[in-house]
Amino acid sequence: MSRSDQVSEHGSRTAKESGREGSVPRQRASSRSFLASELKQLFRRGRTQALLLALAAIPVMIAVVVRLSTAVPPGRGPAFLDRITQNGLFVGVTALIVAVPLFLPLTIGVVAGDTIAGEAGHGTLRYLLVAPAGRVRLLLVKYVGAVAFCVAAPLAVALAGAGIGAALFPVGPVTLLSGDVVQPGEALNRMLLIAAYQTVSLLGLSAIGLFLSTLTDVPVGAMAATIVLSVASQVLDQLPQLEWLHPWLFSHYWFGFADLLRQPIGWDSFTSNAMLQAGYIAVFGALAYGRFVSKDVLS
Repeated sequence: MSRSDQVSEHGSRTAKESGREGSVPRQRASSRSFLASELKQLFRRGRTQALLLALAAIPVMIAVVVRLSTAVPPGRGPAFLDRITQNGLFVGVTALIVAVPLFLPLTIGVVAGDTIAGEAGHGTLRYLLVAPAGRVRLLLVKYVGAVAFCVAAPLAVALAGAGIGAALFPVGPVTLLSGDVVQPGEALNRMLLIAAYQTVSLLGLSAIGLFLSTLTDVPVGAMAATIVLSVASQVLDQLPQLEWLHPWLFSHYWFGFADLLRQPIGWDSFTSNAMLQAGYIAVFGALAYGRFVSKDVLS
């Protein structure tokens, strides 16, 4: 072999090795770019913005109604409703309680149910898979997008509630359920903790929506099925005959954030809720993976 041939072969081998060494950073950069593009597209979408605005309107409506009405009788209406006139920070807490059973699951169902089925319905799923995304990476990015909305949705309710409450009512020290009094800054932190609790509560439902989204090319069907399951889970959780099933329902701990309004904070419900949601993520994430990697993508 001539010297020039040896140099050529060495250069070719070096290029291949450097290509392999650089493939991992390129894949990571590609994944970050893909995720950033997905998040940008999600939150620029008019439907997503409309859902967040609708959630933010819940505390605004509560505050305006309370402001224009006479005194609310104690024990009537949602929890803490009768305390709003005394302290505007209770608007956010009351709005989160109102949003938990229907409005938050509804918006999560819309977003999660659209993850894969929406791309298939618009005919863009095949092109995403042709790009160097891969089915597993696409599935992960879509779920992370749904998780990002799970963060934004309760946060929109809490922040809008704090803002409108401060604008229409006095703000001062807050008496917790344990009888302790905390300053407004600490009370706002507690409200954000409740929003974080609701984010964790919705992660299992998002995983269910992702799985259902892999079963159909019609996003409305996946959305509706996700919302129906959230309602069914809450109904089953109210039946005493199924008490043995209650701890396994993904909605069982949705209202378990009362411990965050005590001094000191109790984390038992938060931990139990997180473990339950992690189980749903594992099960329905695996089901979504099994379905999606073997799915014939025609559109």
